Amino acid sequence: MQKEQGVRVGAVEGVIFDCDGVLFESLQANLAFYNTILRDFGEPEVDLEDGAKAHLCHTAASPRVFEVLLGPDRVADAMAMAKTIGFRSFIPLMVPEPGIRAVLARLSERMPLAVATNRGNSMAELLGHFDLYRYFRAVVTSRDVSHPKPSPDMLLLAADRLGLEPARVLFVGDSELDYEASRRAGIRFVAYKNSLGGDLAIGDHQELINLVFPAPEFPPCD
Repeated sequence: MQKEQGVRVGAVEGVIFDCDGVLFESLQANLAFYNTILRDFGEPEVDLEDGAKAHLCHTAASPRVFEVLLGPDRVADAMAMAKTIGFRSFIPLMVPEPGIRAVLARLSERMPLAVATNRGNSMAELLGHFDLYRYFRAVVTSRDVSHPKPSPDMLLLAADRLGLEPARVLFVGDSELDYEASRRAGIRFVAYKNSLGGDLAIGDHQELINLVFPAPEFPPCD
């Protein structure tokens, strides 16, 4: 699925990952979380058949989700409720993407890694639960910037915290918000399990190893 045969090793000095759909399959967890709040507001739940709304819940920051689903006047109340509910009870519905732990371990031995996600307060608890925090030098969430993705602010902050120029970084994402943020930040985009465009595309995380460290320099993960 690669659009290029390989990236020159010296050209990549760090990798930034999106969370939902890249580190984890999280759609079921996200829908369960937002539906809990929608029920309390007397609004219909979002299911998998409602593609546009389900996609919104899977990719956008919570204020934007509530703005669309509840209207601007109820965003503050919904955000307050979200804080009281928390995300802990929904974490068991999160499923790490296949091979992600092994790939993160391999990459982090050679270069700094970061997360840039439209998630907010739940990210620290999520990474802690799955014992993935150790692999990331920087974790940037919607709480750290004034404008979440598709603004480039989050990616630029992540690159800065890694101490790298944007041109020396790859960003692995799976949504149009990720692609647009990457384009605007001047960071090469790796589309995960889709064909959004950009510089590269991969169908699994092992392909990322093969891109950054072309064989035979770096053996496959077990």
